Amino acid sequence: MVKNLVIVESPAKAKTIQGYLGKDFQVTSSFGHIADLPEKGMGIDVENDFQPTYVIPKEKKEVVKKLQNLIKQAEAVWLATDEDREGEAISWHLYKELKIPYKKLRRIVFHEITQKAIRQAVENPRQINYDLVNAQQARRVLDRLVGFELSPILWRKIKTGLSAGRVQSVAVRLIVEREKEIKQFSTTSYYKVSAIFISKKKQAFKGQLKKNFNTKQEAEDFLKACIHGKFIIDQIEINPAKKAPPPPFTTSTLQQEASRKLSYSVARTMRLAQQLYEEGHITYTRTDSVNLSEETIAAAQEQITSLYGKEYTHPKRYTTKSKSAQEAHEAIRPTNMSKALAGTDPAQKRLYELIWKRTIAGQMAHALLEKTTIHISTPTPYEFITRGEIITFKGFLKVYHETQEDEDEEVQKICLPKLSRSESVQNEEILATQRFTKHPPRYSEASLVRTLEELGIGRPSTYVPTISTIQKRNYVEVRDLEGVERPYEILALKEKKISSIQEKELAGSDKKKLLPTDIGVVVNGFLVQYFQQVLDYGFTAKVEEDFDEIARGKETWTKIIRNFYDGFHPKVEDVIKNADRTQGERLLGIDPKSGKKVRAKIGHFGPMIQIGEVNDGEKSRFTSLLKHQQINSISLEEALKLFELPRSLGKFEEKEVSTNIGRFGPYVKHDNRFVAIKKETGYNPFDITLEQAIDMIQQKREEYEKKSIQRFEDIDPAIEVLNGQYGPYIRQNKKNYKIPKNLQPEKLTLEDCQQLISESDKKTEQKKS
Repeated sequence: MVKNLVIVESPAKAKTIQGYLGKDFQVTSSFGHIADLPEKGMGIDVENDFQPTYVIPKEKKEVVKKLQNLIKQAEAVWLATDEDREGEAISWHLYKELKIPYKKLRRIVFHEITQKAIRQAVENPRQINYDLVNAQQARRVLDRLVGFELSPILWRKIKTGLSAGRVQSVAVRLIVEREKEIKQFSTTSYYKVSAIFISKKKQAFKGQLKKNFNTKQEAEDFLKACIHGKFIIDQIEINPAKKAPPPPFTTSTLQQEASRKLSYSVARTMRLAQQLYEEGHITYTRTDSVNLSEETIAAAQEQITSLYGKEYTHPKRYTTKSKSAQEAHEAIRPTNMSKALAGTDPAQKRLYELIWKRTIAGQMAHALLEKTTIHISTPTPYEFITRGEIITFKGFLKVYHETQEDEDEEVQKICLPKLSRSESVQNEEILATQRFTKHPPRYSEASLVRTLEELGIGRPSTYVPTISTIQKRNYVEVRDLEGVERPYEILALKEKKISSIQEKELAGSDKKKLLPTDIGVVVNGFLVQYFQQVLDYGFTAKVEEDFDEIARGKETWTKIIRNFYDGFHPKVEDVIKNADRTQGERLLGIDPKSGKKVRAKIGHFGPMIQIGEVNDGEKSRFTSLLKHQQINSISLEEALKLFELPRSLGKFEEKEVSTNIGRFGPYVKHDNRFVAIKKETGYNPFDITLEQAIDMIQQKREEYEKKSIQRFEDIDPAIEVLNGQYGPYIRQNKKNYKIPKNLQPEKLTLEDCQQLISESDKKTEQKKS
C-alpha cells in the first residue's frame, strides 16, 4: 500500500525529489505528456467549439497502466509537474486519463528542487489551474489548426512532405528576409584613418580620426596635408563613470550568453540547464522573470562579503519590463548560493559556473571607471580622438564580464599618458586603411532567440522547439561560411613619406549561422504571398498576448480561436482553388548544345536543374543541385557542369571507374562499391583523376581488410563478420546484427551467423506485432 504517490515528468526529477521525501512517499515519472492530439487526423471538432480529442500514444500505454495500478493503492496522489502552462496541462491529463479520484488529488508546484521548496509545496497544495491549462490548450489547438490546414496546401502547390507552423514559419521569414537584405546589400569602400602619437615624455598612444574618407584621393589629400603639419592637444575631458551589473538570467539571456561565452547551441544549453534543475542545482529553467527572492539576495550578499569584502556588496531587486513576465517566478539562479561549482560533467559544470557568477555579479557594487577623451587638432578641419578607460573600482567585474556582440574596440582599456592642453605631440605614423561597409549580420541561434523575444513572438518554452523544427524541416541550416580573399590598401605616412601597401583579408567568413535553404525560401515566399496575416510579426505577437490573457483568466480560449479561424479558413479554401503551383523557378539561360532553356527549381526530391520543357515532345533532363548550391545564386555554367556526371575516369582491374554525386555527397564507383570523396582530400567529382580515384579505392580496401573478421565469399558473400566502432557484428545485405558476448566472432561458422540472423529477425517481428 502506497500512502502518498508523487508523479513528476522525468525520472531524474523523480530520483532527486525522492531523496527529500520520507518513506511515506513514492515518487514516479510520467515521462512527459501521457496524452496528446492524435498523430493522424486533426483531432479538433471545429463545429463543437474547437473541442480537442486527446489520445494516449502507444508508447505511453505501459506507463499509464503502471500509474493506474499505483493510484489504486495510494491514499493521496500528488501531481508535481512543472509550474508553467505545459506542466499544468500534463497534470490535467494525468488527472483525466488516469481517472484520479478528486478526493485523492493534490497539485503542488515549486520553483526549485530543494528540501525546503518540496516541503513547502507539500504543506501548501492547490487545485489544477484551469486558466493555465486553457492557455496551453489554446496554443496547441491553434498550432494544430494552422499546421493541419496549411501543410496540405504546400504539398499541392510546392512539394509533398512540407509543413507550416504558426511560430516556425515566422522564424523562417526572419531568416529569409535577412538573407535577402544581405544579397541586396551593396558593399562600398572607405578609408579609416588612425595614428600613433608620441608625447613629450616619449610615451606612445593611438588616435582615431573622427572623419572617414569615401575615396582614396580624399585620404591621400589628408595625409599630404599632415606631412609638415603640427598636432596639438586641443581638449582633455576626464569623467567618472559607472557600469551597472547585468540582471540574473532569463531563459533567452542564458541561451544568448551560453552561445557567446561557451559556444553552446540553444538546444544544448536548455538540455544541460534541465539536467541541473532536475538534480536540484538551479531553479526552473523556463522563465522570463529577473526577480530574485529575498532569501537569495541575502545569501548572495553573504557570499560576496565572505569572498570579496563588504565594499563589493550592493543588494538589488530587478524587475522585468516585459508585460508577460510572471514576477511570482524567479530568474534562473543556483539553489544554493554557497555552492560555486556543481554538475556531473564538464559541460554542466561550465554552465552552472556561468549561472552562479551572473547571479552573484548582479548583487555586487557597480564598477567605477574613469573615462578620458583627448582631442588632437591637425592641419586640417578634422581632429583625432583618443579614448581611454581605466577601472578605479572593479565591483562586479571582479566576478563577471558580460559579452556584447558590438563592443567598442576603439576604447583603450589602459591609462593614457599624462598630457596637457596645448601640448604639441609628434605623429610617428598615420595609416589610412581601406575598409568596407558590412551587411546586416546573419542570425545565429542565440541572436534569433533575442529577436523573437524582442518582437514578442514565442515564449521561453517555445524557443528551442521552434529552432529545432525549422532545421528538421530543412527550411534552415546551420552553416560555417568560408569567405573569400579580398584585397585592400593601406596608405601610410611615415617619416614624411606616403607609401601604398597592398594587403589581403578573408571577407564574409562566419561560424554557425542560420541560412535559409531553397525549400525555405520558396515556402516562405508562398506563405507571405497568400497568408500575410499568419506570418505578420505583429499578429503573431498579439496571439501570444491573447494566450497570456487566457492564462490570467481574462479571456475565453475558444473565443480567441474562433476569431482567428473565421478569417483564416475561408482564405485556405480560396488559396486551394485559385493559387498557382510554385516551384521557385529561375531561368538560368540556354543550353548551347541543345538550344533548350535551363531552369533551376524545386522538384519532387528537392532543388534541381532542368534542361528542356516537360511537354516539348522530347524527354527533359534533370539533375540535383549540390549541397552548397542554391537556386537563387547558381550560374548557368555551374548548372551545366552538373550534367557532366556520372563521369567515366577509365578502367581499373578491367572494371569501370566513375564519379557522381549521390544523396550523401560525391563518390567514386568501382565494381558496384562506393567510396566517398571526402572534403579534406580536396578532390571533386568533376576533375578527380583516375590515379587519385584508384588510390582512394585501394585505401578503402585496406580499411575494409582491417575491419573484416570473417567472410564466406564462396558460399554466401552477403554475410560477413566485421569489427565496428562498438565491437564485432554480423552484416547481411546492409543490415547489422549483434553478436552475443559469450561467442567468439572469429570462430563463428556460416550456420552460426544464419541462426543469429534468424533469431534476431524473429524478435523484431514479435516486437512489431
